[in-house]
Amino acid sequence: MPFIGELAALSTAFLWSFTSLFFTSASRRIGAYWVNKFRILFASVLLATTLLIATGHLFPAGAESKSYYYLILSGIIGLSIGDWFLFRAFVTIGTRLTLLIFSVSPIITALVAWGMLGETLSAMAILGIVVTISGVAWVSAERSANGVESKPSDRRKRWLGISLAVGGATGQAIGLVLAKIGMGQNIQPLQATFIRMISAAIAIWMFGFLRGDTKEVAEKFSNRRAILLALGGSVCGPFLGVWLSLVSIKYTETGIAAAIMAIVPVMVIPLVVLFYKEKVSWRAVIGAMIAVGGVFLLFLAT
Repeated sequence: MPFIGELAALSTAFLWSFTSLFFTSASRRIGAYWVNKFRILFASVLLATTLLIATGHLFPAGAESKSYYYLILSGIIGLSIGDWFLFRAFVTIGTRLTLLIFSVSPIITALVAWGMLGETLSAMAILGIVVTISGVAWVSAERSANGVESKPSDRRKRWLGISLAVGGATGQAIGLVLAKIGMGQNIQPLQATFIRMISAAIAIWMFGFLRGDTKEVAEKFSNRRAILLALGGSVCGPFLGVWLSLVSIKYTETGIAAAIMAIVPVMVIPLVVLFYKEKVSWRAVIGAMIAVGGVFLLFLAT
């Protein structure tokens, strides 16, 4: 099937746009830290169930230990550490600035893929990445509808938030490249996703145990509304979304896949209009059109 990698990346961005709404609502009720912990746990259970039904076993038969090493490292760096940086950045400097900085993730991904995989991109692909990132950055840089945006009270806090956002973008980039190495030719994306997810879940919950927050688990879990929202976000994001993201990098260049997946802020626009009745400015519309044009160039480049 032509464009399978690009279409998988586009589907990933579509699913992640819903994920952002689910997790934002859940985080307002129980906090981003707990949403992150529960989403990884829920996704691991969903992936395990799917694998058992589809294949009868959880792990790929005959996979080399080297593949496990890369996939486990990918899960910890990309889904555990990287996402923790990203969530902390949201809290520290706000969503708008975090997404603006995070939009450089495709560039970091392309550089990491070039260094570790030897992937090279055509001039058309590079142009497509630049145009896509420009559109996403244009949308993300827009101020909120009411003109209020959380601003750090001091320069040190602002730079901390910027560093966290860059850390999140770097973690995602390294995680994707390591996942592609780990999959190789023998491991399917669903199996690779489960290995990454269960590794991230173990890392996150062990950190929580050492942090001493296990007593709060029952209290947070008793908030049914938040748990249902986190479950909905887990289905769209770390379950289906992450699965499709690995399908994408398996069948196309990692930098191209990352650029297409980065259009989440653009895809969120119609959703916030539909669900939150927010007004969309011409700036957002123009930025969305630029990003869509960049994605079109990326399809042409393959």
